[in-house]
Amino acid sequence: MDAPTQTEAPPPRAHAGCQSVRAMDLQLLEHRVRVTSIDKSGLAFYTHPLVKLIFLPHHTRCKFFSMTESPEDYTVMLDEEGFKELPPSEYLHVAENTWRVMNVLANGFSCSAVPNVGVTKIAKSVIAPLAEHNVSVLMLSTYQTDYILVREDDLPVVFNTLSGDLSIYRDENGELVPFNLDESSKEMKKDILFSQTVHPVLSPQNKFCILSIDPNALPSISSILLDVMFYSNTSQNRTPASSPEIESINFFAFSLIDGYISIVMDSETQKRFPTNLLLTSSSGELWRMVRIGGQPLGFDECGIVAQIAGPLADSDISAYYISTFNFDHALVPEEDIDNVIQLLRKRQESHR
Repeated sequence: MDAPTQTEAPPPRAHAGCQSVRAMDLQLLEHRVRVTSIDKSGLAFYTHPLVKLIFLPHHTRCKFFSMTESPEDYTVMLDEEGFKELPPSEYLHVAENTWRVMNVLANGFSCSAVPNVGVTKIAKSVIAPLAEHNVSVLMLSTYQTDYILVREDDLPVVFNTLSGDLSIYRDENGELVPFNLDESSKEMKKDILFSQTVHPVLSPQNKFCILSIDPNALPSISSILLDVMFYSNTSQNRTPASSPEIESINFFAFSLIDGYISIVMDSETQKRFPTNLLLTSSSGELWRMVRIGGQPLGFDECGIVAQIAGPLADSDISAYYISTFNFDHALVPEEDIDNVIQLLRKRQESHR
């Protein structure tokens, strides 16, 4: 992936303990995240708390917030402080578990401070081993980094699975220190035969952009962003996402995590925003989507990310990956989409 042409986010900060960090390791972040779904029919009920979390983060203690519109619903991933802002209702569906967040450390830096590593770069070292040990994984790729979400109860398995090849660190007073589990917490899951369901893939015709913006400039696009996120797409008549031939789908992702903003939108939506405020890669490349799952995916299913990331890694194709409450979505370079679809469908046929 191309390095950003500029960055208006907080400057990279080296950790005092980073000299012992290898070329690529993992950091366990402090966030304890809840994964939720808001029905489209109930969005108005949640407009006020969502606007507060997006535009007035200093009025909350939320440090991890992501909202993704897909054809079915709005997926909101947020830490426990942010979750307190969402009142219970019939429109809100909450995944049972609390999820912990890891991201990649490259040369001692959290990758929110350096260009995105890409999910295919961690396919063999992180994603595949976790799938083989029956650990369910959610992914959230942003302009800055890739976040790996695992159930908090699975941390002992994650630690024991990955610690042989990678080190896992946590931040302690601004310094990276090795993450160690209590001896009583190191029990592994019972070995279960890993059986992967290979899901169908679909590709809408939208072309997507992956962007960022200086948080200080967010008020300048607030009216457009409000319209796009809360009003514009509710009445659009597009091809259903379950259709074999998808012309385009409603998909928009906004995240505000530790002070960094990431936005994924299609190229038509991008035309509504002032170009001088949006940051993109030096090439301004466009991305096509691969949507995974013919029916809603389950949180207990393992290997969903691996079945996409593995083949793409073997073919050296970059990808962003965004999990939502019901489906998963990979974004690949526009010029690679035909090859990717052929690759994944061939794999699906071989598993029939």
